[in-house]
Amino acid sequence: MSDRLAVLPQYLIPKQALTVLAGKLASAEAGRLTTAVIRWFVGRYGVDMAEAANPDVAAYSSFNEFFTRPLQDGARPLADADFLCPVDGAISQFGAIERDQIFQAKGHRYSTTALLGGDRELAARFENGNFATLYLSPRDYHRIHMPCAGKLTRMIYVPGALFSVNPTTARGVPGLFARNERVVCLFESAVGPFALVLVGATIVGSMATVWHGTVNPPRPGVVREWRYDEQNIVLHQGEEMGRFLLGSTVVLLFPKDTLAFNPDWAPAGAVRMGEMMGSRP
Repeated sequence: MSDRLAVLPQYLIPKQALTVLAGKLASAEAGRLTTAVIRWFVGRYGVDMAEAANPDVAAYSSFNEFFTRPLQDGARPLADADFLCPVDGAISQFGAIERDQIFQAKGHRYSTTALLGGDRELAARFENGNFATLYLSPRDYHRIHMPCAGKLTRMIYVPGALFSVNPTTARGVPGLFARNERVVCLFESAVGPFALVLVGATIVGSMATVWHGTVNPPRPGVVREWRYDEQNIVLHQGEEMGRFLLGSTVVLLFPKDTLAFNPDWAPAGAVRMGEMMGSRP
Protein backbone atom coordinates (compact mmCIF):
# COMPACT_ATOMS: atom_id res chain seq x y z
CA MET A 1 0.00 0.00 0.00
CA SER A 2 1.34 3.46 -0.89
CA ASP A 3 1.97 6.00 1.85
CA ARG A 4 -0.57 8.40 0.36
CA LEU A 5 -3.22 5.71 0.40
CA ALA A 6 -2.26 4.71 3.94
CA VAL A 7 -2.87 8.24 5.25
CA LEU A 8 -6.15 8.76 3.38
CA PRO A 9 -8.32 7.93 6.45
CA GLN A 10 -6.62 10.78 8.33
CA TYR A 11 -8.23 13.26 5.93
CA LEU A 12 -11.64 11.87 6.83
CA ILE A 13 -11.63 11.41 10.61
CA PRO A 14 -12.59 14.33 12.91
CA LYS A 15 -9.04 14.91 14.13
CA GLN A 16 -9.70 17.94 16.32
CA ALA A 17 -12.70 16.37 18.09
CA LEU A 18 -10.67 13.22 18.65
CA THR A 19 -7.79 15.27 20.05
CA VAL A 20 -10.07 17.20 22.43
CA LEU A 21 -11.55 13.94 23.69
CA ALA A 22 -8.11 12.38 24.12
CA GLY A 23 -6.96 15.42 26.08
CA LYS A 24 -9.90 15.17 28.48
CA LEU A 25 -9.38 11.46 29.01
CA ALA A 26 -5.63 11.88 29.52
CA SER A 27 -6.18 14.51 32.23
CA ALA A 28 -8.85 12.49 34.06
CA GLU A 29 -7.99 11.14 37.50
CA ALA A 30 -9.77 7.79 37.45
CA GLY A 31 -7.90 5.85 40.12
CA ARG A 32 -7.51 2.16 39.30
CA LEU A 33 -8.68 2.67 35.74
CA THR A 34 -5.94 5.25 35.17
CA THR A 35 -3.37 2.89 36.64
CA ALA A 36 -4.61 0.04 34.43
CA VAL A 37 -4.34 2.21 31.30
CA ILE A 38 -0.82 3.33 32.23
CA ARG A 39 0.25 -0.26 32.93
CA TRP A 40 -1.14 -1.35 29.55
CA PHE A 41 0.62 1.53 27.80
CA VAL A 42 3.97 0.70 29.45
CA GLY A 43 3.68 -2.91 28.28
CA ARG A 44 2.37 -2.08 24.81
CA TYR A 45 5.11 0.42 23.96
CA GLY A 46 7.98 -0.88 26.09
CA VAL A 47 8.35 2.25 28.23
CA ASP A 48 11.44 2.03 30.47
CA MET A 49 10.07 3.02 33.86
CA ALA A 50 13.37 2.18 35.57
CA GLU A 51 14.76 5.57 34.49
CA ALA A 52 11.72 7.54 35.70
CA ALA A 53 12.05 9.62 38.84
CA ASN A 54 9.08 7.62 40.14
CA PRO A 55 8.93 4.15 38.53
CA ASP A 56 5.67 3.17 40.28
CA VAL A 57 2.87 3.36 37.69
CA ALA A 58 0.27 3.50 40.49
CA ALA A 59 1.78 6.79 41.73
CA TYR A 60 0.50 8.80 38.74
CA SER A 61 -2.93 10.34 39.23
CA SER A 62 -3.55 10.91 35.51
CA PHE A 63 -2.20 9.67 32.20
CA ASN A 64 -0.82 13.13 31.48
CA GLU A 65 1.16 13.10 34.73
CA PHE A 66 2.66 9.76 33.70
CA PHE A 67 3.31 10.85 30.12
CA THR A 68 5.25 13.96 31.16
CA ARG A 69 7.10 12.14 33.96
CA PRO A 70 10.54 13.48 34.89
CA LEU A 71 13.60 11.23 34.78
CA GLN A 72 15.96 10.36 37.59
CA ASP A 73 18.89 12.70 38.11
CA GLY A 74 21.73 11.65 35.85
CA ALA A 75 19.54 9.62 33.48
CA ARG A 76 20.51 11.93 30.61
CA PRO A 77 24.10 13.14 31.07
CA LEU A 78 24.92 16.16 28.92
CA ALA A 79 27.66 15.77 26.34
CA ASP A 80 30.47 18.33 26.14
CA ALA A 81 29.26 19.78 22.85
CA ASP A 82 28.19 23.09 21.34
CA PHE A 83 24.73 21.73 20.47
CA LEU A 84 22.84 18.98 22.30
CA CYS A 85 19.96 16.85 21.10
CA PRO A 86 16.89 18.37 22.82
CA VAL A 87 14.71 15.23 23.00
CA ASP A 88 14.57 11.46 23.09
CA GLY A 89 13.27 10.13 19.79
CA ALA A 90 14.25 9.32 16.24
CA ILE A 91 15.77 11.46 13.51
CA SER A 92 13.15 12.10 10.86
CA GLN A 93 15.40 14.29 8.68
CA PHE A 94 18.24 16.77 9.14
CA GLY A 95 20.61 18.77 6.99
CA ALA A 96 20.84 21.98 5.01
CA ILE A 97 17.95 24.35 4.33
CA GLU A 98 18.07 24.97 0.56
CA ARG A 99 17.32 28.67 0.35
CA ASP A 100 14.02 28.46 2.28
CA GLN A 101 13.14 24.81 1.61
CA ILE A 102 13.19 22.06 4.25
CA PHE A 103 13.30 18.41 3.20
CA GLN A 104 10.43 16.41 4.73
CA ALA A 105 10.53 13.09 2.86
CA LYS A 106 11.07 11.88 -0.69
CA GLY A 107 9.02 14.14 -2.94
CA HIS A 108 8.03 16.53 -0.14
CA ARG A 109 9.50 19.86 0.94
CA TYR A 110 8.06 22.85 2.77
CA SER A 111 9.20 26.41 3.36
CA THR A 112 10.58 28.00 6.50
CA THR A 113 8.07 30.81 5.96
CA ALA A 114 5.16 28.36 6.15
CA LEU A 115 6.63 26.62 9.20
CA LEU A 116 7.07 29.92 11.04
CA GLY A 117 3.50 31.06 10.50
CA GLY A 118 3.98 33.16 7.36
CA ASP A 119 6.64 35.54 8.73
CA ARG A 120 8.97 36.03 5.74
CA GLU A 121 11.30 38.38 7.58
CA LEU A 122 11.80 35.86 10.35
CA ALA A 123 12.24 33.00 7.88
CA ALA A 124 14.95 34.95 6.03
CA ARG A 125 17.18 34.65 9.09
CA PHE A 126 17.42 30.91 8.45
CA GLU A 127 17.99 31.04 4.68
CA ASN A 128 20.53 28.37 3.66
CA GLY A 129 20.87 27.39 7.30
CA ASN A 130 20.35 24.00 8.92
CA PHE A 131 17.37 22.07 10.25
CA ALA A 132 16.66 18.92 12.25
CA THR A 133 13.31 17.15 12.54
CA LEU A 134 13.03 14.80 15.52
CA TYR A 135 10.10 12.44 16.05
CA LEU A 136 9.00 11.45 19.56
CA SER A 137 7.29 8.05 19.66
CA PRO A 138 4.80 7.05 22.36
CA ARG A 139 7.48 5.24 24.38
CA ASP A 140 9.82 8.24 24.58
CA TYR A 141 10.52 10.76 27.32
CA HIS A 142 8.40 13.78 26.35
CA ARG A 143 10.08 16.78 27.87
CA ILE A 144 12.02 19.09 25.56
CA HIS A 145 15.35 20.64 26.51
CA MET A 146 17.59 23.39 25.21
CA PRO A 147 20.16 22.46 22.54
CA CYS A 148 22.27 25.43 23.65
CA ALA A 149 21.85 28.37 25.98
CA GLY A 150 19.45 31.01 24.69
CA LYS A 151 17.44 34.10 25.55
CA LEU A 152 13.76 33.82 24.66
CA THR A 153 12.56 36.57 22.30
CA ARG A 154 9.22 35.41 20.84
CA MET A 155 6.67 32.63 20.91
CA ILE A 156 4.14 32.13 18.12
CA TYR A 157 1.14 29.81 18.21
CA VAL A 158 0.16 28.76 14.67
CA PRO A 159 -3.19 26.98 14.24
CA GLY A 160 -3.38 24.09 11.85
CA ALA A 161 -4.38 20.52 11.15
CA LEU A 162 -3.76 17.60 13.48
CA PHE A 163 -2.41 14.85 11.25
CA SER A 164 -0.32 12.12 12.80
CA VAL A 165 3.43 12.84 12.55
CA ASN A 166 4.68 9.27 12.29
CA PRO A 167 7.10 8.35 9.44
CA THR A 168 4.34 7.00 7.17
CA THR A 169 2.37 10.25 7.45
CA ALA A 170 5.51 12.32 6.86
CA ARG A 171 5.95 10.46 3.57
CA GLY A 172 2.28 10.71 2.62
CA VAL A 173 1.09 14.22 3.60
CA PRO A 174 2.69 17.15 1.70
CA GLY A 175 4.01 19.95 3.93
CA LEU A 176 3.00 18.04 7.07
CA PHE A 177 5.00 19.98 9.64
CA ALA A 178 3.93 23.33 8.20
CA ARG A 179 0.26 22.22 8.11
CA ASN A 180 -0.13 20.93 11.64
CA GLU A 181 -0.77 23.06 14.70
CA ARG A 182 2.53 24.24 16.19
CA VAL A 183 4.24 26.46 18.73
CA VAL A 184 7.29 28.37 17.45
CA CYS A 185 9.82 29.34 20.14
CA LEU A 186 12.55 31.80 19.14
CA PHE A 187 15.79 32.37 20.98
CA GLU A 188 18.96 34.40 20.62
CA SER A 189 22.18 32.55 21.40
CA ALA A 190 25.93 33.01 21.20
CA VAL A 191 25.79 31.90 17.55
CA GLY A 192 22.73 33.94 16.61
CA PRO A 193 19.02 33.12 16.47
CA PHE A 194 17.53 29.66 16.53
CA ALA A 195 13.99 28.33 16.40
CA LEU A 196 12.58 25.38 18.30
CA VAL A 197 9.20 24.40 16.85
CA LEU A 198 6.84 22.08 18.72
CA VAL A 199 4.54 20.40 16.19
CA GLY A 200 1.17 19.06 17.32
CA ALA A 201 -0.51 15.91 16.06
CA THR A 202 -3.63 13.77 16.36
CA ILE A 203 -4.47 13.22 20.07
CA VAL A 204 -1.67 15.54 21.24
CA GLY A 205 -3.82 17.12 23.93
CA SER A 206 -1.62 20.16 24.42
CA MET A 207 1.83 21.69 24.30
CA ALA A 208 3.38 23.64 27.16
CA THR A 209 6.48 25.73 27.86
CA VAL A 210 8.19 26.40 31.18
CA TRP A 211 7.70 30.17 30.92
CA HIS A 212 4.07 30.19 29.76
CA GLY A 213 2.49 26.94 30.89
CA THR A 214 -0.09 25.34 28.61
CA VAL A 215 -0.21 27.09 25.22
CA ASN A 216 -3.05 25.05 23.72
CA PRO A 217 -5.88 24.58 24.39
CA PRO A 218 -7.52 26.98 23.83
CA ARG A 219 -7.44 26.66 20.04
CA PRO A 220 -8.77 30.01 18.76
CA GLY A 221 -8.01 29.28 15.10
CA VAL A 222 -5.81 32.37 14.66
CA VAL A 223 -2.09 33.07 15.00
CA ARG A 224 -1.14 34.34 18.46
CA GLU A 225 2.18 35.89 19.38
CA TRP A 226 4.01 36.77 22.58
CA ARG A 227 7.13 38.96 22.69
CA TYR A 228 9.69 38.78 25.48
CA ASP A 229 12.14 41.52 24.46
CA GLU A 230 11.73 43.32 27.77
CA GLN A 231 11.95 40.16 29.87
CA ASN A 232 15.18 38.41 30.68
CA ILE A 233 14.11 34.79 30.15
CA VAL A 234 17.36 32.89 29.70
CA LEU A 235 17.50 29.10 29.58
CA HIS A 236 20.75 27.19 29.94
CA GLN A 237 21.95 24.38 27.69
CA GLY A 238 20.16 21.16 28.66
CA GLU A 239 17.50 22.94 30.69
CA GLU A 240 13.87 21.94 30.15
CA MET A 241 11.95 24.36 27.92
CA GLY A 242 8.66 22.56 27.30
CA ARG A 243 6.74 19.33 26.95
CA PHE A 244 4.16 17.47 24.90
CA LEU A 245 1.04 15.96 26.44
CA LEU A 246 1.13 12.92 24.15
CA GLY A 247 3.87 12.61 21.55
CA SER A 248 4.79 14.61 18.51
CA THR A 249 7.72 16.21 16.66
CA VAL A 250 10.27 18.98 17.18
CA VAL A 251 11.80 20.97 14.30
CA LEU A 252 14.95 23.02 14.93
CA LEU A 253 16.22 25.81 12.66
CA PHE A 254 19.68 27.39 12.77
CA PRO A 255 21.24 30.14 10.62
CA LYS A 256 23.84 29.52 7.94
CA ASP A 257 27.33 28.53 9.07
CA THR A 258 26.49 27.98 12.74
CA LEU A 259 26.07 24.19 13.03
CA ALA A 260 27.93 21.11 11.77
CA PHE A 261 25.88 18.01 12.58
CA ASN A 262 27.18 15.04 14.52
CA PRO A 263 28.75 12.76 11.86
CA ASP A 264 27.19 9.73 13.56
CA TRP A 265 23.66 11.00 12.94
CA ALA A 266 21.58 9.31 10.23
CA PRO A 267 17.89 9.47 9.22
CA ALA A 268 15.75 7.07 11.27
CA GLY A 269 18.51 6.77 13.87
CA ALA A 270 17.58 6.81 17.55
CA VAL A 271 18.69 9.81 19.60
CA ARG A 272 18.64 10.69 23.28
CA MET A 273 18.36 14.03 24.98
CA GLY A 274 21.77 15.37 25.96
CA GLU A 275 23.85 13.59 23.32
CA MET A 276 25.91 15.61 20.88
CA MET A 277 23.82 17.05 18.06
CA GLY A 278 26.60 19.06 16.51
CA SER A 279 29.36 21.63 16.82
CA ARG A 280 30.26 24.99 15.43
CA PRO A 281 31.90 24.72 11.98
